[in-house]
Amino acid sequence: MRAVVFDVVGSPLRVANMPSPECPRAGVVIDVKATGICRSDWHAWRGHEVVPLPHVPGHEFSGVVTETGVEVSAFSVGDRVTVPFVNGCGQCDWCRAGQGQVCPHQTQPGFTHAGSFAEQIAIGAADFNLVRLPDAVDFVTAAVLGCRFATAFHALTAQAQLKPEEWLAVFGCGGVGLSAVMIAVALGARVVAVDLSPAALARAADLGAEVTVAGTDPVSAVRSVTAGGAHSSVDALGSAATAACAVRSLRARGRHVQVGLMLGEDESAALPWDLVVAHEMQVLGSHGMAARDYPAMLAMIADGRLEPQRLLGKVVDLEQAGEVLMAMDRPVPAQAGIVVAII
Repeated sequence: MRAVVFDVVGSPLRVANMPSPECPRAGVVIDVKATGICRSDWHAWRGHEVVPLPHVPGHEFSGVVTETGVEVSAFSVGDRVTVPFVNGCGQCDWCRAGQGQVCPHQTQPGFTHAGSFAEQIAIGAADFNLVRLPDAVDFVTAAVLGCRFATAFHALTAQAQLKPEEWLAVFGCGGVGLSAVMIAVALGARVVAVDLSPAALARAADLGAEVTVAGTDPVSAVRSVTAGGAHSSVDALGSAATAACAVRSLRARGRHVQVGLMLGEDESAALPWDLVVAHEMQVLGSHGMAARDYPAMLAMIADGRLEPQRLLGKVVDLEQAGEVLMAMDRPVPAQAGIVVAII
């Protein structure tokens, strides 16, 4: 099969002929039809996350089951599927409770093993991890969902438990942040979007953000427009500064969800714990979304309440996927949107 591979951290990505994956007894082999190109893939290529080398990146994808293991009962050859970027073992207490996104034995395509920048990919524990696609959801749209969109959906529905008419403050309007804006609006919430980029804020407004905020004092602006603070906040960027601002933007008993990865020095970033305690705030993490929770999101896409295809920037082929990933060394403009490679 053809695949995009890098041999050492930061080396040029190249298209190479690789052995086709073996089918696990409880897993499947999937013919990849489309794969998203995500900044998390860039982090792996740049060595911010340890991956086996040589390595095939890619963790947002859709495709068709082409081979099933002898222990698979819920899926068949020919099924149209997608997969969360966190794959649970299907057996532990967390997986049995439906929380595979925090499985202690989890695997992640494109990180723990070869990913979806390839013509085929193998996935284990298929009965637990695969998600059947509705006919109304095409492969490119499904490839937009796997990391950024599904993570934002889980963050708002399961973690923040966002309700209609509540205010949500979104800090950082990249792929995750813009997904959060769209989802919050579809849930009936009111959104204030915060970013330094005018183009990013214009995109957020186009997706339904009621208010946009730029400048040096976003906390005061958010608290003013929301009459005392947002009910929920999301740091979709991942930095000490944005996390602290997001918490300070909340009203009493508000909920902050940390979605952006906190890397390097920010791993131990401080938060205004005096406010968290005195105002009985909640600080929550969000890490992907388990397969069992996909149907609610897919139903909203199928009936038009959610339109993740509006976040699509451009479609490329497999040969261009490596070039797009390496170009993330430079800041990616928000208006460019999510890039998907057709395999």
